[in-house]
Amino acid sequence: MIFQKFFSAMRAQLNKLANFFWEADPIAQMQYEYDKSVEELKSGRVGLEQYRGLVERVSRQVKEGERHIAQLEAQAKAYLKAGDRATAAKFALEMEKAKKDLVTNQEQLAMHEASYNNNLQKIQHATKKLGEVRAKIQKYDAEIKMSEAEAEVAKLSESFNFNVTTDFGQLEQVVQERIDKNRGAVRVAADLSNRGVAEIEAEQNMEKFMAEDALKRMEMDMGIITPETAQPAPAQKELGPAQSN
Repeated sequence: MIFQKFFSAMRAQLNKLANFFWEADPIAQMQYEYDKSVEELKSGRVGLEQYRGLVERVSRQVKEGERHIAQLEAQAKAYLKAGDRATAAKFALEMEKAKKDLVTNQEQLAMHEASYNNNLQKIQHATKKLGEVRAKIQKYDAEIKMSEAEAEVAKLSESFNFNVTTDFGQLEQVVQERIDKNRGAVRVAADLSNRGVAEIEAEQNMEKFMAEDALKRMEMDMGIITPETAQPAPAQKELGPAQSN
């Protein structure tokens, strides 16, 4: 009684352990069962091949028996036609024994052929079922991986639903403020850069006018132009051709 309880408890623990591994990775367990079935099917195929050899041997015996009977019958008829009844009777008796052996072999051949066909059908059916199991394993493996990925995406969706009160939200606000500060510095630099360009252009224009005045004074000193011709032209002449009346 004590040993029976002990073995029952051990069996229960082993079942728990087996269930743990089954639940931990069911696809691996399915693949293990599939591989084990494939190995068993291979062994069954080897046995079927050996059995087929037996069937072929019995079939050969049947064919040899049929040829032997035909030969004995021909010899018995030949001796009977020749008038040698004693020899003909001997071949006729041997032919009767051969026919009995042939019937036995034919019955064994029919039985072995039926058994072989039944086992062949079972193995073909098992092969088909294993193919379906392999397809299911691949399908379930893909579905489990997809469902796990979807679950992870769902968790990420929830964890990334942050607001300003969370640590991530506060850090995000700090990052945005730093970006705004950097953009402000860039804008100030651009504005200051534009002002500097305007001052440089004004200075360059001033130098240009001063150079033009210096050149005109030199031309007046050389008598090339007079003070009257040195006057600046009317603005409208600079803007375009004169309008005809």
